[in-house]
Amino acid sequence: MTQPPGSAPRSGAQSAQPSPAASASLAGAVDLSGLKQRAEAASQQQAASGGQQAGSPSAGGAVIDVTESSFQSDVVERSMQQLVVVDLWAEWCGPCKQLGPLLDKLANEANGAWVLAKVDVDANPRIAQLFGAQSIPTVVAIAGGQPVDAFSGALPEPEIRKWLTSLLDALRDKLPGIKAAEEAGGQAEVEEPEDPRFTEAEAAFERGDFAEAEAAYQRILHEEPANTEAQAALNQVRFAARTDSIDPAVIETSNADPADPKAAMAAADVEVARQRPEDAFARLIAAIRVNAGDTKDELRNHLVELFELFDPADERVIKARRDLASALF
Repeated sequence: MTQPPGSAPRSGAQSAQPSPAASASLAGAVDLSGLKQRAEAASQQQAASGGQQAGSPSAGGAVIDVTESSFQSDVVERSMQQLVVVDLWAEWCGPCKQLGPLLDKLANEANGAWVLAKVDVDANPRIAQLFGAQSIPTVVAIAGGQPVDAFSGALPEPEIRKWLTSLLDALRDKLPGIKAAEEAGGQAEVEEPEDPRFTEAEAAFERGDFAEAEAAYQRILHEEPANTEAQAALNQVRFAARTDSIDPAVIETSNADPADPKAAMAAADVEVARQRPEDAFARLIAAIRVNAGDTKDELRNHLVELFELFDPADERVIKARRDLASALF
């Protein structure tokens, strides 16, 4: 088993509690000023040349592995723009295995507002010595090239979230990467998980099982009567089932006798299926004009059902509704 470096004894020697002493010790003992000066110079040079500043949200992933050779660029320079949280860990450290995955999750949720820099203290002992870490896991917050806070031990998630929130609130106006990442994250679309009920219904529809697809959407509407997505899908399924067995030759039949209500409705269905809704609407409105009584009502109801297959704001539907009103009154 790999022995821990002298500056980072086994984590079992320290309980998982917030450590103000750790923060005070770091603030007084850790001097990154030399690294900070180089980072500021590099940042100014990049800005002058129009290049991307190190540490911007797009400069790397939410979780990075840091080595002694990459510490300046990955931590110090990056911290001029973003909050960098350094996680000092080792493979033999039990609490580290609890804390590490939690920090990974929180970093990925942050959308770039802060970056998690993971340091294996066995492979990079000088970084642990730089921070004067007395135990691991030790977590250090770096901003503007300097440590600003720290804790030791595997704290519970609520405490870590509270710690991170307080840091981000305090640093938001000082580190431009925080605000930029939060604004970008707020504009990002959140992909919703698929509803297995809709997945089942869509699968049935795709294999041509219209009865099963209709039943699946009906079950959704039974649970959620106001689910407009399910209602719209149900209308489409019913239409597909109705038109599946219609002979397209019915269009010629209807053209020969525009007053025939059955032929007009069947022909209109075929035309909608062929992406010719204007022709379908006009055909039914013409039939409504020359029929009366229950037949007129049947034609009107059929036309309204076809309207429901489209967006109510569709100009073709709006025009057809006006023409329908004229035909009825």
